[in-house]
Amino acid sequence: QVQLVESGGGLVQPGGSLRLSCAASGSIFSINAMGWYRQAPGKQRELVAVITSSGSTHYADSVKGRFTISRDNAKNTVYLQMNSLKPEDTAVYYCQLVTPTYDYWGQGTQVTVSS
Repeated sequence: QVQLVESGGGLVQPGGSLRLSCAASGSIFSINAMGWYRQAPGKQRELVAVITSSGSTHYADSVKGRFTISRDNAKNTVYLQMNSLKPEDTAVYYCQLVTPTYDYWGQGTQVTVSS
């Protein structure tokens, strides 16, 4: 009964910012990690950022220095602050929840960077 709900996507100009949110609900007993993936048309889904239960983070080289992943453990929510957005950041962004037993995915939220 686990559900992930993403929000915060939209259309922004190059150089702009967006903040994505992903709230997890349901029978969640433990979380190993939460992360963000993205998939552009005609391309494979790729890892954008991940944060583990210990708080360590990992970013794709293409977003280092521009994106920041964070979490609110009490709310089971993960955020992705995206700054200095580029047209190549345009994609559907998916939230991932990693538990000891299963990986859960959100429905995706569209991010479009265009002038």
